[in-house]
Amino acid sequence: MIPLQSRLENREEAYINLSKSLAGYSFGLGGNWDYDRGSFDRHLDEEQKVWLRIPFIVTHGTFDGDTPESDAVIQLGTPYVLKHLYKQDLDQEANANVVGALVNQFQEPEDKDAEIEPHWVEQAEDVLRQVETGLG
Repeated sequence: MIPLQSRLENREEAYINLSKSLAGYSFGLGGNWDYDRGSFDRHLDEEQKVWLRIPFIVTHGTFDGDTPESDAVIQLGTPYVLKHLYKQDLDQEANANVVGALVNQFQEPEDKDAEIEPHWVEQAEDVLRQVETGLG
């Protein structure tokens, strides 16, 4: 994980507004959200191993995921780049049953914090600059 400096840090705004704005830059709500925190994620590579993540905390209102009824106000944290490496062979831990197929669709990363090549950091910084300019 490599933290990136950004003017977006500490920006506070309605979740719905930021979600719509960031969607225009290919960001979506990360799957690790909770009622008081979450992140906007964008993959930087085709294999979806390298990600630019903008974390946030909920400062006011109720956050229940990506719903149009949300009245949550969020504060953005420090953006960062991360890289997940996955096993290339079959997952021996996977369950071959109907319930397992519904629940265990994706394998765990082999390395959740793999080394990130400099060109990915540069690409993430370029994306952040575009977002900062676009959001004002």
